[in-house]
Amino acid sequence: MAKLKTWVKAARPRTVLLSFSGVLLGASLSVAAFRSDMLTTAGRSGRQVMFFCALTAILLQVLSNLANDYGDFKKGTDSAKRVGPQREMQSGAITEKEMKRGLAITAGLCLISGALIFVFASLTWQELAVFATLGLGAVLAALLYTLGKHPYGYQGLGDLFCFLFFGWAAVAGTFYLATKTLDFSVLLPASAMGFLSNAVLNINNMRDYENDKASGKNSLVVKLGLKKAFAYHCLLIVGAFVCLSVFLALKHAPYYTYAFWLLFPLFLKDLRAIKKTKPELLDPFLGRQVKHSFLLVLVYGVLLFVCHPVPHDVRQVARDAMENARVQKDSGDKLEVMLRALCLQGRRPQNGVNRGA
Repeated sequence: MAKLKTWVKAARPRTVLLSFSGVLLGASLSVAAFRSDMLTTAGRSGRQVMFFCALTAILLQVLSNLANDYGDFKKGTDSAKRVGPQREMQSGAITEKEMKRGLAITAGLCLISGALIFVFASLTWQELAVFATLGLGAVLAALLYTLGKHPYGYQGLGDLFCFLFFGWAAVAGTFYLATKTLDFSVLLPASAMGFLSNAVLNINNMRDYENDKASGKNSLVVKLGLKKAFAYHCLLIVGAFVCLSVFLALKHAPYYTYAFWLLFPLFLKDLRAIKKTKPELLDPFLGRQVKHSFLLVLVYGVLLFVCHPVPHDVRQVARDAMENARVQKDSGDKLEVMLRALCLQGRRPQNGVNRGA
């Protein structure tokens, strides 16, 4: 039990909600665009695709966290001077051999979960090639953030990959897999999710600024400096809200869908507090950023759902489909009864035949 708790801690559960948020946003967009499908069995495969997209995203986040634990430990970044929660390899709770095994298992689960997406999505060969490449790229990106001779996380490229995979890939990828529709306007909310994901990473890197700088981990925060990193953080938050708003404007959404701006004071309050807080004390804001981002996605998804009511004719089509299914079932039952009766009739002896034998 103690070992299980150690692995759960190494997976960093508070960040898992962020990876799920991207898929949730993509699912919300797909449901809003094709809500009629969700009323019939036609939407069943879409729901299965969404489930495995969410599972894969969570597994990729866990894989990235484990790889980060291993990579930073091996490079000496997770030293005694490091601030923030103590890592499991740093504390000795997980050995190098155990972490390698954990990385291999998690990577395998990512590939299995990703393969199940393809099974339920019924992709063409061209689509399969694209998403298989994207999936393998996501696994490699999760591993190479801090692993290898030239980890991109040590070169200030972590924000770019975070934006692409936890923003564009998670949101736009989920939307396409669920709807088989190519809508480039979806890249706006996908960019918003990328900005929110980068905001979490930015807080993490601002917290670790001194230690990263001393150990040679040139994150974007180290390259920018704390003052510019905070300005960058403000742009990420504002950029996310703007992208979500522009998407609604393009879709001619009703005015009440902009109610998600009521959550902006939560982010603004954190921005003011972050500015006054010493970098080494920023850890609580990381969890707050994750929770607020999830809340924003959840509210935005509900507003999208509400502003796309199901037309009367669609409801009628759904009712007709269910009625036809019931009639077909009843007809099948009647046919089965008739066949059984004919079989029994065929077994009965003819008049006078075999009697008394």
